[in-house]
Parts: sequence; C-alpha cells; structure tokens
Amino acid sequence: MPTFNDLVDEVRANLQGFTLRQDRITYVTNSAGLTTTSTAINVGSQSNLAKGIIEIDDELIWIDTFDKATNLLTVAPGFGRGYLGTTASPHAQYAQITLSPTFPRVNIKKAINDTVRSFYPKLFAVGSTTFTFNAAQVTYPLPDDCREVLYMSWQTTGSSKEWLPIRKWRFDPLANTPTFNTQKTINLYENIQPGRTVKVWYTMVPDTMDANTDDFVDVTGLPESCQDVVVYGACYRLLSFLDAGRINLSSAEADLNDTKIPSGAGSNVSRYVFALYQQRLQEEALKLSDQFPIRIHVSR
Repeated sequence: MPTFNDLVDEVRANLQGFTLRQDRITYVTNSAGLTTTSTAINVGSQSNLAKGIIEIDDELIWIDTFDKATNLLTVAPGFGRGYLGTTASPHAQYAQITLSPTFPRVNIKKAINDTVRSFYPKLFAVGSTTFTFNAAQVTYPLPDDCREVLYMSWQTTGSSKEWLPIRKWRFDPLANTPTFNTQKTINLYENIQPGRTVKVWYTMVPDTMDANTDDFVDVTGLPESCQDVVVYGACYRLLSFLDAGRINLSSAEADLNDTKIPSGAGSNVSRYVFALYQQRLQEEALKLSDQFPIRIHVSR
C-alpha cells in the first residue's frame, strides 16, 4: 500500500516532467549529521552553492553565506532553521539537500491533504459501528465521525447466522449532545428481537495524513484506486503557481526561457491536469455509488 512519502515522491516526479529546470541536489557530509540547532552544514559538492532556501527532508532552511572552498553553508541566525513555518528537525549524514526546491515537500504534502479534504461528499470513507438493541429504547448514539447512514442490519437468533436489513429508521445529525455524548444518533422503528446486535454502516470524511509512514488506505479510509486521483489533485494545485515566479521578469535569460516554456504554460498545464483529475474523481465516485447504492428506508 502506498504511504504518504510514496505519494509525495510520485507527485514530485510528475511535476518535474512539466518544468524546464530540474532541482539541484547535494547531500549532508557532517559526520554526526545535523541537530535541530545546527547552523553549519557541510555538503558533498560545491557546485551551484548559493544564498537562499535549501530543503533537507521536510525542513526548509535559509542559507545566509556559503564557502565554496570548504563546501560549507552557514544558516541565517534566528529564522534560518525551520524557515517558512517548517519544523527544525535533526538530519542524518548523507541526507539529501535540494537547493532552491521548485516544489518543496511541505507544499506537496499540503496539496495532497487539501485534495483529500476536498473529496467529500463525492468520495467518502466508510465506517461501521455496532450496538445491542433494547426494546425500551428508540434512539442510539453513533460515532462523531458519522456523516450519513448507508445501511443497517441486525443479527437473527439461531444457527442461520443471518443478518436482516433494517428499513425503518431516522438519522439525526443534530442530536442533543449532553444526552448522548454525541451529535449523531439513529432512531429505530422496527421490530427487532431484544438483545440482538445491530450494525450500522456510515460515510465519513476521509482523514488526512501526517507522518511519512502513514498508509494511504488505512489513514484516509479511501480505496487504493484513488491514489492517482490524489496525485492529479495535488499536481494541478501546485502547477498553477509556476507562472507566478515569471511575473515582471525582463532579461535576456527570461526571453530565452520564454521560447522554450512561454508565459502561461503553467496555467495551461494546470487546466489539463485538472481535467484529468475531474475525470478520475467522477469515475471513483461512480464506483462508490455502485458499491454503496442509495437504499430506501422509512422514517417518521
């Protein structure tokens, strides 16, 4: 199953196919690696060293000075570590350093999670809960993450192990919280044997990922087939900003660059990828609707 880190790598690989400039890469050579407060970074190559932003793992760092004779980068005091809201973290020897990253990992991660958040209600995760039926009770609490009820059934007695569908119920998304310790409840109006187990299947908003090792399927609750939908969604969000770096550029280098990638190319590619995203999103939504069709039920 793909992890959060796998998705970041796939998005970056797709994005680099649309850019003229490939990111320059070197690595940390400090024998003990870097701590959260290290300000001197030894690198493996002096080629292309410059003042500005570097990326190590998920951290952005502002380099104030550099020495090509010793391959030493000096971090700006105060704000240099954990630049632009990233977290200052330890880094191992030989950790990859990206010089002036076109698409920082922290931005890619945000685009991925923004895409996952935008899925609902077209794409949803599915959860379930069970409770014991009480003949004297009509209303039962549901988990807070419940958004809509998909299906309900109860387990019959005997050796048949049959689960019968429940067709008379009403879902309340605005229940009295002090009474039920949740805002989501279900009312049952069907003849169910007391003491039997009732199972409720419901929709949930997909969860976002945090750690690099987070499993896409386990954390979001989405099927693995949605992986490319997330990648397309993150790509179109990031590609739309490619043209912003070209605004007000007036130089021979800019003119030469325009002959290869004209102004507005980023927006054009973004629209193309967005069309792919919408197509795949609709396909996955249809698959979910086929798997969990709307079931007719009776409510009061």
